[in-house]
Amino acid sequence: MILCSGEALIDMLPRVSTKDEPAFAPLSGGAVFNTSIALGRLGAPVGYFGGLSTDLFGAQLIDGLAASKVDHSRAPRSDRPTTLAFVTLTDGHAQYAFYDENTAGRMTTDADLPDLDGVSALFFGGISLVSEPAADAYAALCTGDHDLPVMIDPNIRPTFIKDEDTYRARLTKMLSRADLVKVSDEDLDWLGLALEDLFAAGTKAVLLTRGAEGVDIVSAAGTLRVPAQKATVVDTVGAGDTFNAGFLAGLYRSNLLSRDALKNASLEDFVPAAELGAAAAAITVSRAGANPPWDHEL
Repeated sequence: MILCSGEALIDMLPRVSTKDEPAFAPLSGGAVFNTSIALGRLGAPVGYFGGLSTDLFGAQLIDGLAASKVDHSRAPRSDRPTTLAFVTLTDGHAQYAFYDENTAGRMTTDADLPDLDGVSALFFGGISLVSEPAADAYAALCTGDHDLPVMIDPNIRPTFIKDEDTYRARLTKMLSRADLVKVSDEDLDWLGLALEDLFAAGTKAVLLTRGAEGVDIVSAAGTLRVPAQKATVVDTVGAGDTFNAGFLAGLYRSNLLSRDALKNASLEDFVPAAELGAAAAAITVSRAGANPPWDHEL
């Protein structure tokens, strides 16, 4: 099982009411939640770990996980509220306003960390790596006493970060344990890291995003470009999360999702997984909100 650890929240997406008034529709989301949903729909064994509320939005998130065949038995429940993210779209690109104080997800602690029996890989990312105490709990899980392959997509949002030094130190420590990393040049610049730093720490492959041009698969041996697939873009919500899921699902299908297999993999071995990620992401951007495809749609 691939265990996706991080935020689940409600994206309040802009809509127009029947009276032609501005409105928001509550849709399930969050980077890590989206990745778990996409993995389940692509047929990979997947679980979700993160604090979930017992409120109506928490029930909506639980229903979404179950409907996409995601095991949520490791997710702690509490009566704290669900995180809300109000979304505005500019030319199809999303901007967010988060309401996250004292929520079920943010208040996840080390005491909630799950048993890793049956877990074959770990995925981390998103805003869950920013705010304590949850961020410290995820860091402890990432760097704990296990030999599981780790993938991280930090997806850094500088405007959301209040304590840059603490966040940078936490994320740098987690990245030093990561076997697979998806980043942009902007992420690396903000962290003050170079690709060589990641490889020196043990990262086997970096997925360097190039927007509409696709993604570069980079290792110490070189670089390969996997182009993005053409799509009519409705919005980009969940596109990167879906790519992450497709990539992990591809590695699972190719029996590459172990530390030994990743250590011995060539650049070419990663291409089918990246192509699956690109194909899945192209479907996601063609429809509103974070709505990853099922395997039969590819």
